[in-house]
Amino acid sequence: MLAAFDGYNEECKRIMTTIAARLQAVRSRIRVAALGAGRSPDEIGLIAVSKTFSPAAVAEACAAGQFAFGENYLQEALGKIQALSQTRPIGVAPGQEERGPQEGDMRSAGVASPRPLLLPLQWHDAPGQKERGPQEGDMRSSAGVASPQAGPLLLPLEWHFIGPIQSNKTRQIAEHFTWVHAVDRIKIAQRLAAARPATQGPLQICLQVNVSGEGSKSGVRPEEAVALAQALSQLPGLQLRGLMAIPEPTDDIVVQRARFRQVRQLKDEINRQGISLDTLSMGMSDDLEAAIAEGATLVRVGRAIFGERVPFTPDC
Repeated sequence: MLAAFDGYNEECKRIMTTIAARLQAVRSRIRVAALGAGRSPDEIGLIAVSKTFSPAAVAEACAAGQFAFGENYLQEALGKIQALSQTRPIGVAPGQEERGPQEGDMRSAGVASPRPLLLPLQWHDAPGQKERGPQEGDMRSSAGVASPQAGPLLLPLEWHFIGPIQSNKTRQIAEHFTWVHAVDRIKIAQRLAAARPATQGPLQICLQVNVSGEGSKSGVRPEEAVALAQALSQLPGLQLRGLMAIPEPTDDIVVQRARFRQVRQLKDEINRQGISLDTLSMGMSDDLEAAIAEGATLVRVGRAIFGERVPFTPDC
């Protein structure tokens, strides 16, 4: 039993040592895809889907400059949110005061701001080493990714709920997340709006569209999306930002692009109805290039960052 436990922990360590390299590879894919589509990479936010992975894995990604994370399972997510909110920012030496948000530390409400704000990097050198301090060019976008040399930003993590939503979970989701990507019913939206604390500002939401018509998949039918978007836009406590879609998996890039194009066209139609949407949450590990080519502003990537999914224990 002990040998099996040790082997499991070794596997966790192996996964975590690859996270920074995997993140850099995903960021490179995003950059190449954006430039190939004639877009700026800064237009595209990356959500690291950390479901089933430990708080330590999330912390490892944070150390590599990733601050937006997506979760599907509420109780698992709440444990991570609590665990990571009680630790000092990565890169702060033991005994050093946490900097915390300061006046002027502006950041977008989400990672998909059309004009992401720039924030100075906060560098923390080893004890006894002269502090490097900000240098020319040490700026990064709150919506983009840091360079391999970038130090950690001392900002709160941004949590995105991206899974199906049960009615009895809406209060905790509204209280603990910044974004919700899978709203597809007015009842759920109303419960989220009622539960959102006024002190936290509007909950950023995306309307999920079942663009491929799969019976096993959540999401409103495309022909019903405009009416639902109009209803959602009237709810207090919520800010409707855009559309989310998870098309059927396929290796055919022509089909991938056709599905994502349909979502983009639906967003354009909703905008023509007077509802201002700026977000397309679409594209994952296997199809992010097609999504970016068709206008994605948020891509949700899990396996390509964290590796194959393994259940975690608090000791991992």
